[in-house]
Amino acid sequence: MISLFGGGADHPMRNPKEAKRILEALPADDVKALEELSHWLESVSTVEGFKPPERAALLISVDDAAQPRQRKLSRDYTAAARPSKYQENRLWTQLHEYWKQAALAFGRMLDATAQAPKAVDPKTTAVVATRAMRAAAQQIKWQHMRYGPFDPAVWGMLNKVYAYCEARGFADGKLVPYPSGSESSPRLEFAKALMFNASSPDALLATEVDLAERVIAELAPGFAIASAPAAGLIYWTDLGRAMAPLRIVKPPEASAGLRCTGPGDALSGLQAMIQKVQQTRDLPASLGTTKDPDAALDVLRHLAALWAPEPPERKHARHAVKSRLTIAHGFAGVVETIDASGSLNFDQKATESWVVENVSAGGFGALVPQAKGDWLRVGALLAMQPDGGNNWLVGCIRRVNRTSPQEARIGIETLSRSPKVMKFRVRGLGEETGILLPSAVLGSGEVAVALRSGVYPPGQNLEASVGSKEHVYMPQGSAERSEDYELVRFREMVRDS
Repeated sequence: MISLFGGGADHPMRNPKEAKRILEALPADDVKALEELSHWLESVSTVEGFKPPERAALLISVDDAAQPRQRKLSRDYTAAARPSKYQENRLWTQLHEYWKQAALAFGRMLDATAQAPKAVDPKTTAVVATRAMRAAAQQIKWQHMRYGPFDPAVWGMLNKVYAYCEARGFADGKLVPYPSGSESSPRLEFAKALMFNASSPDALLATEVDLAERVIAELAPGFAIASAPAAGLIYWTDLGRAMAPLRIVKPPEASAGLRCTGPGDALSGLQAMIQKVQQTRDLPASLGTTKDPDAALDVLRHLAALWAPEPPERKHARHAVKSRLTIAHGFAGVVETIDASGSLNFDQKATESWVVENVSAGGFGALVPQAKGDWLRVGALLAMQPDGGNNWLVGCIRRVNRTSPQEARIGIETLSRSPKVMKFRVRGLGEETGILLPSAVLGSGEVAVALRSGVYPPGQNLEASVGSKEHVYMPQGSAERSEDYELVRFREMVRDS
């Protein structure tokens, strides 16, 4: 809209007092407020007639109003008590949409400043560019929260904005992009996005993705970026391409847009953090407290493995195959499947059929042609029956990559090739149904037990009667917790009853 009388934009926020009133009168419901703010970002960034400084100031004001709301909704999404499916979808949709509109709005603003470099002062331009990169990185994060699908155009924008910052000479300029935030720079925002994506968030749960992001932000000043390969620079990207960073396997082809990155001094900082958490059983104060130090350590070790100079080695050789895999999912579904698989009442309707693409001694790589429901996530427990077999295996999902809204490629770790549903006892707490999981790897000597979530008292022995003998299971570490089950590793002892 262009005003025919008096000049300027024909827009409700054209008047500073009205803009202030609009931002102060946002709905109390944070989701609805964020939805309105997304609308204002799109509107302010596209309507003609605003002078560049005026448009930039308005976009920054709208984005400022969104920050406390998006932080609260992000906390709600990753809270210990998982929200309902409806609420989870509502939160994800609006958070992702907000960051999408923020990235587009600040990107449009940068396009305008590129056409008229002197129209906006350099400090404001740097803030706009930094916020554009932060918004694009958040879009990528929220896509990872659902394991994709991923939009390469977001990387295209992120790379172009950083290239623009380098060309304008302010990529290393220190600034505070948000009033209540810490100091940053375009280079730091770019490094955080690269190292976050390179840290395999597709192998983490939503709460773990959130912690990984906070750790990366804490250690980001130590990250290194250069225009050519060098020792310690283990990932690369090209600013002229819409691509996510890749691990350097062989030297990438030289180009003007080539940028190589790595953890730099942050790796030693991460290793020191791991040691401190092991000693104190808590995270550094700057990262907030944790109720599960072992889970936090798992995330830190995951990052350390991905930041190491040499990539993590596969434990078992992988072989390409094409076959079908029948699966049942969830703790209750796995118990029912294994316990009833030998009966005439076994319900095949409760199963799905996936395509196995590769296999190893440790698990499977599979294609899920039709991802049904929202249960498909890292940590989900599976009962699996390979095509032509008559026995059920038990495994869990370790990696998810949604290639489309319906299709996903997943990595499955085989937990046991001979699972058995049993009754386990904890002294003073009665009986509980669980799944005995002798190790899938021969000779490992490991036994694990899967129990429904919340029933196992940490550190306690389990007991079970097997024929005329009593089996005692002594814990060998902390439990691995998922949404509906806990997995505990034990040393098994057998005594005559």
